[in-house]
Amino acid sequence: MRTLLPQIQEAADYVRARFPTPPEVGIILGTGLGSLAERIERPLAMPFEEVPHFLRSTAESHCGQLVAGWLADVPVLAMAGRLHAYEGYPLKTATLGVRVMKALGADLLIASNAAGGLNPRFAAGEIMVIDDHINLMRDNPLIGVNADVLGPRFPDMSQPYDERLIQAALAIARRREIVCHRGVYVAVTGPNLETRAEYRMLRALGGDVAGMSTVPEVLVAIHGGMRVLAFSVVSNVCLPDDLRPMTIDEIVATSAAAEANLREMVTGILGEGRHRAS
Repeated sequence: MRTLLPQIQEAADYVRARFPTPPEVGIILGTGLGSLAERIERPLAMPFEEVPHFLRSTAESHCGQLVAGWLADVPVLAMAGRLHAYEGYPLKTATLGVRVMKALGADLLIASNAAGGLNPRFAAGEIMVIDDHINLMRDNPLIGVNADVLGPRFPDMSQPYDERLIQAALAIARRREIVCHRGVYVAVTGPNLETRAEYRMLRALGGDVAGMSTVPEVLVAIHGGMRVLAFSVVSNVCLPDDLRPMTIDEIVATSAAAEANLREMVTGILGEGRHRAS
């Protein structure tokens, strides 16, 4: 982990030279949700390949760029797209963007993803605010010699997702008549979708949705002392006894259709000043 220190510094220096305003919030936009970056005002886009030590995103629908600017009059740094373990990237590398956000001044991470719905009460296109997670990725970005300057050796995970922000997000959803659940996100490695037996197991473990991202980024954010708010868009319903084949194009289309509701919730959080620590 100590080898990350110069990489974080070089990447942060690159961004700071182009966008001197410290971001208050870091945002990660997942599958089908990258269009939220288009709402950022006075944007400065930086392709991942141009930022020192960032790698190219190969995931479908991920444009792979940092976008700095203002969202609801709040300075933000957004990742339009992310890096995944299934792309072959080490998690320390895949989560470098979160380290850079923290180094530049962000103390809140807002993350989003597309996920398969395990809970039979959920419908495709609905949103779930994550209140806990289960890590089944068989890896962890914090493995290795710890760099105390980045965070503690054993970060506490008793409440990784900020309860005050969860409540604020749910309140915004109610006021704007957006269907929004809260529940548990299960992180798996992918890239294949799960079998019927695997969906049964994930549900039995307590999962409400399953996806292939987010948890590594949350671990790094908590390690660095950031608060976290995270959303899943239910891209497809994964009921083992009524399972049909699903394509990535369908998942992307469903996620994109929910983008307007997710945008309202994120901009509502920022516009009401709920993102600031109490």
